[in-house]
Amino acid sequence: MGLLEGRKGLVFGVANDRSIAWHIAKNLIDHGATCGFVHLPGEKMERRVRKTLQAGGVSDPWLLPCDASIDEDLDSVFAATAEKFDAIDFVIHSIAFADREYLKTGNFSQTPRDVFSGALDVSAYTLVAMANRAAHIMPKGGSILAMTYYGSEKVIPGYNVMGVAKAALEASTRYLAAELGEKGIRVNTVSAGPVRTLSAMAVGGIDDMFEWVEKKSPLKRNVEADEVGKTAVYLVSDLSSGVTGENIFVDSGYNIVGL
Repeated sequence: MGLLEGRKGLVFGVANDRSIAWHIAKNLIDHGATCGFVHLPGEKMERRVRKTLQAGGVSDPWLLPCDASIDEDLDSVFAATAEKFDAIDFVIHSIAFADREYLKTGNFSQTPRDVFSGALDVSAYTLVAMANRAAHIMPKGGSILAMTYYGSEKVIPGYNVMGVAKAALEASTRYLAAELGEKGIRVNTVSAGPVRTLSAMAVGGIDDMFEWVEKKSPLKRNVEADEVGKTAVYLVSDLSSGVTGENIFVDSGYNIVGL
């Protein structure tokens, strides 16, 4: 019997087979979970996500369109989820956005107000909005998990406004954990090392980041998205029943190195 047998939940953020969200979902499914998948609106995106899921063994995926920056879209997603599953056990938040023009070295001070607020809205506030809605359909408690990166704590050239957004995401996680804990809902983040996803390739100097992690991390290699998925299984399952408000690094140990 899998660690997540009978568990049901939503996965936000699958775009293709390189997406961390997909590797998380695959590991959850392998352990017995049932996942609903939330994607950006549009037939093209739906076809891409469906193709990814079917190629990965999910023959008849349940797909829901959603622009997470629109409250009405989130209302529709969680209403449909309540109707289909009645209750859920987990939500995976693996979405982020910032104008790639400002994900370059040396131009953080030039970030316009709308780019700044947009990055925080999609990358951080959406977790708060999802948790608010999810809590109503988690009567037995559950796990909410979001993806972050070390650029929230230290300056990573090229990460810029996304680093600020991830810092807000991690702070939001702690406040949500404190509030929702009495309902048995745990809220955590996973800080993955660089992985070759669509969003990662928008960051200026990403190839240097891969090279540096391989050279300087204790394990002397970059992480695989599947390793992030394995950690997600731990955080969604009862193995982590006493863990909330935490940020767990899956980065080959890079975050512990000072020099």
